Amino acid sequence: MEALLHDWHIEPREYARQEDRRGRRHAYEQITAERTALLVIDMVPFFLNELPYTRGIVPNIRAIADTLRAAGGTVAWVLPTNDAPTPASVEFYGERVAAMFAASGGEGTLAERLWHEFQIQRGDVLAEKSATSAFFPGRSTLPPLLEARGIDTVLVTGTLTNICCESTARDASTLGLRVIMVADGNAARRDQDHNAALYNVYRSFGDVRSTDEVLDLIRAGAGVPA
Repeated sequence: MEALLHDWHIEPREYARQEDRRGRRHAYEQITAERTALLVIDMVPFFLNELPYTRGIVPNIRAIADTLRAAGGTVAWVLPTNDAPTPASVEFYGERVAAMFAASGGEGTLAERLWHEFQIQRGDVLAEKSATSAFFPGRSTLPPLLEARGIDTVLVTGTLTNICCESTARDASTLGLRVIMVADGNAARRDQDHNAALYNVYRSFGDVRSTDEVLDLIRAGAGVPA
């Protein structure tokens, strides 16, 4: 399958709005690697076998993971649980589709479910969620794992941009975390869906940065020349 990247953008009027509000384009101009976690959401075969945009973001996610680890940060792989569909989901999606989504996490251990082009390293976090958001209370194992490490900043990557990734970004912001959505590290079904989610996050919940900008932030925080 072809690997694609979204044609992403933030409208100039939104940049101008934030610059007028806070005097600068980007909310978070510095990060401390030791208190930063890269969240990799739902990068499992169910999505990567079907959507070309999910293939396209793999190299960017790997680059951020390698750089953040080297600087002392945390990489968190967050996968959907494999569980029976709820009655509400069956009513909403229909029985066949609800069962399909409920099984999207795949079978085996969490490490075995992850897309094969990623390598889990010592010190990485593996978490499972049974909701769209990786921070919804009682539906994810991620929050206490990050809290134990003193994480205050999350870099959101994965799929789908406008569903699980946006939901995760919104709830992370609600919990008081600094949120950076990686524009070319997230994937949706269409550019329109992707860009609508980036707009929502940038306007109200966090920052939106490219992979190259995120790498520069990590290196600068670690005192490594760009």
